[in-house]
Amino acid sequence: MMSYETKLIQQSKDGDLDSFNQLVERYQGQVYNLTLCMLGTSQNAEDTTQETFILAWKDLRSFRGDNFRTWIFRIASNACAGLLRGKRAHKSESMDAILPSHNTLTISATSPEDCVLQEGLSQLISQTLLYLPAEQRLVVILADIQGLGYEEIAQVANIPLVTVKLRLSNGRAILRDLLLKRHEPIASNPKLINSESTEV
Repeated sequence: MMSYETKLIQQSKDGDLDSFNQLVERYQGQVYNLTLCMLGTSQNAEDTTQETFILAWKDLRSFRGDNFRTWIFRIASNACAGLLRGKRAHKSESMDAILPSHNTLTISATSPEDCVLQEGLSQLISQTLLYLPAEQRLVVILADIQGLGYEEIAQVANIPLVTVKLRLSNGRAILRDLLLKRHEPIASNPKLINSESTEV
């Protein structure tokens, strides 16, 4: 039986802008957070998120898979890579009609004090991520922030599975060392302080 998302994709391929808008609403928050972690500024993240969905709309007929999230993340990561290389030729055209305001991820906490600590840690990690090489930064974000598995990351980054594991292991190690040098409370994220290397 065809899923609701599959129906939206098919209707979008047929030119239904309302259906595509529903896909945008489903994924814009995740795409924005990916681009924000990759690029470091809200303005670049907003521009690149918009560019991602413009490109997706234009190229939707080429989508043949069953994982729209992986596909849209790949477009977003490529857009980030282009911007980081300084090769984006011009600003994307506006497509406000199909791109509602983004919904950023919220941090859940049990008390105001916990919320402050988690927000501070989240900001610290986001800032420290920018010190990683872009290739390592991408796999760390996809794994530890977006929650993708190795195979999905390999598809998004277009790299072999063994390379995903190596980049993730090295990226986590560098990130952990940078955080520890700043003597910040990072124990709340065991993935980032795990000293064991990822098996390959």
